[in-house]
Amino acid sequence: MIQILLVATLAWPLAFLAACFVRPWRPRALAWQFLAPAPGLAAGLMGLSGPPVSVSALGFVLRLDAPGALLLAFAALLWIVVSATLWRDKDARFGVCWLLTMIGSLGVFVAGDLVSFYLLYALVSLPAYGLFAFSDDPEKQRAGAVYLAFALAGEAVLLAAFALLAAGAPQGVGIAEVMAALPASPWRGAVLVLVVAGFGMKMGLVPFNGWMPLNYRAAPIPVAAVLSGAGVKAGVIGLLRFLPFEAPLAEAGGALAILGFVTAFYGVVVGLTQRDAKNVLAYSSISQMGVISAALGLGLAAGQVSAAGDMAFYAANHLLVKAALFVALGALAVRRPVWALALAGALALSLAGLPLTGGALAKLASKAQFDAGWAKVLATLSSIGSAMLMTHFLTRLVSGEAEAASETPVPLARVWPALALGALFLPWAFAVDPGKALTLDALWDGFWPVAIGVALAPVWRRLSVPQIPTGDSIVFFERGFARLVRLGPAFERADVGLRQWPAAGVSLLVIVLALLAAGLGDFVR
Repeated sequence: MIQILLVATLAWPLAFLAACFVRPWRPRALAWQFLAPAPGLAAGLMGLSGPPVSVSALGFVLRLDAPGALLLAFAALLWIVVSATLWRDKDARFGVCWLLTMIGSLGVFVAGDLVSFYLLYALVSLPAYGLFAFSDDPEKQRAGAVYLAFALAGEAVLLAAFALLAAGAPQGVGIAEVMAALPASPWRGAVLVLVVAGFGMKMGLVPFNGWMPLNYRAAPIPVAAVLSGAGVKAGVIGLLRFLPFEAPLAEAGGALAILGFVTAFYGVVVGLTQRDAKNVLAYSSISQMGVISAALGLGLAAGQVSAAGDMAFYAANHLLVKAALFVALGALAVRRPVWALALAGALALSLAGLPLTGGALAKLASKAQFDAGWAKVLATLSSIGSAMLMTHFLTRLVSGEAEAASETPVPLARVWPALALGALFLPWAFAVDPGKALTLDALWDGFWPVAIGVALAPVWRRLSVPQIPTGDSIVFFERGFARLVRLGPAFERADVGLRQWPAAGVSLLVIVLALLAAGLGDFVR
């Protein structure tokens, strides 16, 4: 049965996509497309227990294990909820991009070989451009251009990584086969660097983070919810699939852990300077992806296979919480009753590990990686920083703009309380040992960093730190590129002048360069 559901995880959404290209069927296909993720939800729930399952279909190798099943189930649930409330007046172009992104977002969790993973990973990134960038708004166009540049760069880096993986494993291109051969591969170091860089772009790790705030700010609320929740987890499953946790790699793991912690604190510091609530959530996602990367790096350094499952749970919790927080921007933009603000507050602080929330379970899941030494200190400081950042978000939520309400479909705003409660408490149904989070020690360990972070947030606000431009590093890159563009006419004039040189002049230039090279060689010797 699960093999059939595994195939249907891709085949069923593809059927809805095909129906969109038949004009008489298109309206009905768009109206009912919220059913497309249903097989993925069922497959994810069934795959949580038992050994990994593999099947060959549609020209792909599909494989589902426990970490992938958990992320698949949560991602499918989010796509169902948002899709069911979204479709009222969207055009066919948006519908095709939505379904393509959905197929990729679900497919990466079940891809079992390099070819299928690469194609499905591309579907997570490239069609998402059409969900927000087809607009006359210059801000959306700029965000779309930056997003597309990072997406294509990430695809190119991963293509190089996958080529090296395939070259080191002549027995096949299945993910299991190439990862089994990686420890003995002569290109192991290059593969690890390329894998972290490629998936790091999707996760927003420093210095590849600038696209995320621009993207989330430009995207409508429903699009931002699925991209920040399910879309970015394509990078997480990439690290889970293509990092060799079976054997300790101290240097590579330590480097990834350092990069993760730098990203975690960078996201907090820059996020605290932002005034737009969407920007704050974007930098919060950057910080949380940094925490996941740091934990995976420490797991890689210690050879902890369990790190993959632990961080899959952490990522699944973040998937629901971050999506619910984006929807909260629209749902609470006009009316903000006290109970709703309290619910949003619990939801926001759960990212810092607030006791009795799913975030407390996520924090407990990462304890094996952050349980000693400098990693424990940095993880605790990261929790305090997250509490500060999410308290800052709540202040921006209270002063929210009506634009967020106009971007949010009324049905989605109405189901927000259910989505928020699900994000807070649904992880308890999937935790391995939820009772550990209810002990006095666990409750205290979760409470005091949150309390300190909440108390420090007003102190930070009094400092009146200037706002860092949205996209931070992207702004500096754009300024440098603009200066290079201004040099274009000068280079063109130089090219025209050089082309007017006689052949003797060119020969003389070659001779001079040769003499300089010879002299430099003598100097080096």
